[in-house]
Amino acid sequence: MKCPRCGCQTDRVVESRPGKDGSSIRRRRECTECGFRFTSYERVELKPIIVIKKNGKHQPFDINKVEHGIRVCTEKINISPEDFERTMFNIENRVNELAGPKRTITSEMIGEEALKELYKLNPVAYVRFAAVYRAFDDVKQFISEIEKIAKDANEEKR
Repeated sequence: MKCPRCGCQTDRVVESRPGKDGSSIRRRRECTECGFRFTSYERVELKPIIVIKKNGKHQPFDINKVEHGIRVCTEKINISPEDFERTMFNIENRVNELAGPKRTITSEMIGEEALKELYKLNPVAYVRFAAVYRAFDDVKQFISEIEKIAKDANEEKR
């Protein structure tokens, strides 16, 4: 595996453990050149997932598109790399589950799964993503979403 810091092709596995759902293996690696530690995941590769867009077009699922959207909405928010990685992992696993044996999923389902994970991660990131994903076009929609978060937070305190 190529080191993300220096590009060296050699590393050693420091720790391996099964993923929470048993469908993957998490490996902590250390570059033999620079000593940088990073995490890799090993999973079974399945038939590609096809996303059915709102306009009816079909295209292959690309987790990088989802990741880009989530990176944009988490900019300047203090989120650890581990939490970000876990969020992306959870979204990708859920998309795989929802795609099922037919290996198709709607873009709406992907967006909703991203929102669920962002809600757990950070309320500001959630509202930012929701604003774009749900195409808020006035302040009332923002206020409604923020009131929902505040209500949920108050219920959790009880």
